[in-house]
Amino acid sequence: MYAGPQEWQRPDATAELADASSGAGSGHADLYRRLMQPSLDDATRAAAGEYLAQQLERVRGEPGELPAHPGELQAWMESNTQSVHARYAAYLAQRKEGQPRRFFANRAHALHVLRQVAPTKLVDGAWLYGLVKHAANPKMSDLVRTYVEELGEGDAGKNHVVLYRDLLNRYNLDPLDDLDDTLYTQGAIQLALGACAEEFLPEVIGFNLSYEQLPLHLLITAHELNELGIDPYYFTLHVTVDNGDTGHARRACQAVLDMLPRLADDGVFWERVRAGAKLADVAPGTMDAVEGFRIDDEVLRIFARKSVTGHGAHSDYCRVAGKSVNEWLARPAEIPQFLAALEAAGWIQRGKPVDDSRFWGLLQGPRAEMFGVFSSYELQVIHDWIRGDASADGAAFTQGPAPEGRTRRASFRAMQRARPALVAGPAADLLDPDLDALKSRLATADPAQREQLLCEMMSPAMHWTPAGLEATRQFWSARSS
Repeated sequence: MYAGPQEWQRPDATAELADASSGAGSGHADLYRRLMQPSLDDATRAAAGEYLAQQLERVRGEPGELPAHPGELQAWMESNTQSVHARYAAYLAQRKEGQPRRFFANRAHALHVLRQVAPTKLVDGAWLYGLVKHAANPKMSDLVRTYVEELGEGDAGKNHVVLYRDLLNRYNLDPLDDLDDTLYTQGAIQLALGACAEEFLPEVIGFNLSYEQLPLHLLITAHELNELGIDPYYFTLHVTVDNGDTGHARRACQAVLDMLPRLADDGVFWERVRAGAKLADVAPGTMDAVEGFRIDDEVLRIFARKSVTGHGAHSDYCRVAGKSVNEWLARPAEIPQFLAALEAAGWIQRGKPVDDSRFWGLLQGPRAEMFGVFSSYELQVIHDWIRGDASADGAAFTQGPAPEGRTRRASFRAMQRARPALVAGPAADLLDPDLDALKSRLATADPAQREQLLCEMMSPAMHWTPAGLEATRQFWSARSS
């Protein structure tokens, strides 16, 4: 049974999690990683509950977006959808009139945003996980169905986390170990809600209600990624599944109405739903990542990161402004001066094609002496930084300048249409020890054990794996047959 409001407003939160709530220390990422384990101990669940209590206290005085009465939810959802569609139509009209992209100045900017939001996207749907074991409760059917659809019903090609992991891999956007701790806040909230769903049931329902509404930034992101030649499918999939007719947005409203107490509770449940909805807006999100990108700062971060392992790997014959490269890289704080010295010496020529910069020739080309030192994402950032305003054409670092007289390139979808279709061969058995173990345990499990095992394998830590996908397929097949 979910806790009453006096139970989740705990005064005894630990100092560590208090720091996490204010953004200090590394509490968000630490809790995120603890909650991303296949099974959780009591201490981790308790920490998750404390964390949620603090986040709820943090948003207590914030204005809520939900209507005052649950009976107004349908009109509220429809109004939001109409507003988003109208604003998106205005955006498209502006683009047709020649306005530049609203979000992404260049390809590096877009890839940077995909990387910044990764901690949240890699736990997509996690807030509903704790309700899976209550799938037999008809009042929770819409919520459980939403979670299973986030998991692609066991289809790797539709599992949201698999899709985002593939996106990160395709564009070489990992590792993510240097991301700021605050970027894990929203993911930690979602994981904590999933871990404490029974105690925070109204908040889970409210979070789901807010988070599943169609946001304008989703539509614009998909449009501009496609324009830049970057796969937008993860985002276009969300546009369809979150629709207000038969999708998650509509279902989230129905879930609230299904779960509202039939016996008088003085409106406590609904107020907690409204409080949970506020958690969907906590922490840096997509727009913060879009607006916070500064390519000069990102270049400095990349070079400072490389200096840790590269400061002793260069010979002394090449000197820049009187210092060897090793001497420059030994002092990460002097990276801005080092880059300025490279410009002054003509190694980097900003605002010109990258092939005019001798430094770029060290990174890419037939005799690139530093080939492999920088990831493709890092190369894209350096490429766009050197080109300056010309990078607005969205060229990948592997491409040449745009054709004469053109400032836009083929979209991702256009490039996909131009490629020959691949004929898929027979599916091979996946080599995965967890999948083998799952099949073995299911073969001897009684119905209760089987249900528990399938639920465990559908956790945020496991559902995207071969074993988790198989568990999801079997779980959903048993309920939809």
